[in-house]
This record gives sequence, C-alpha cells and structure tokens, in this order.
Amino acid sequence: MSTSSKNKNAGTEVVSLDTLVQQKRDALPDPTTYELFGIQFTLPPMRGLPWELQERVGDLNDTFGVLEDVLGKDKVKELYGVGITLGDLEVIALDWQKRAGMRPGESQASAGS
Repeated sequence: MSTSSKNKNAGTEVVSLDTLVQQKRDALPDPTTYELFGIQFTLPPMRGLPWELQERVGDLNDTFGVLEDVLGKDKVKELYGVGITLGDLEVIALDWQKRAGMRPGESQASAGS
C-alpha cells in the first residue's frame, strides 16, 4: 500500500466548531447597564462584540468611536449633552474592560490567544 493514498485524504476532515462557539457565547456575562449623570446605557460583554470592533475596543484612543458603534449616535449625543469628559469616557472604558476580564489596552484578539 502506498503512502500517497493516505496523504491524499489527509486534511480532508472538517471539524465543526459551531457547538464550541455557541457554548463560549452562552457563557458570556450579561450586558452591563451603567448610569452616568442620569443617563443609562447598556454595554454588551466585549467578547460578544462583532469582530470588526475587536481591535478598536482595547484602544482607549478610540473610545468615542467604539461607544458610538455600540450605543448608537443618539445615546452618545445624550451623554455629550450631560457634559461627559474624556476622563469620564476612560472610566467607562476601563470598567467595561475589567468586567470583560481584559487588561487595559488588550485587544480581544490577544485576550483569547
């Protein structure tokens, strides 16, 4: 028997990760509702965010953009309306990262590796 027939079939197995991914998603914490100066807003668990936001989440320099993507423009305008500061946004971002089990500056990609 030649080894080429064995090698020909090597790597053809398809492993479905659907169940494992769903278990991981089911284990995520519930979204967190915050209140700041009378404005309530809810942030989902960071590890449950769409992949296209992953690099931006760990970057406190883009907190505005990430919050706008997650909360929507209207909610961000509400927060602007009560006079939040950059320091306030940093408090939000740091607590959100902490609740996600991530260190400040750590992207989701590096958190899972």
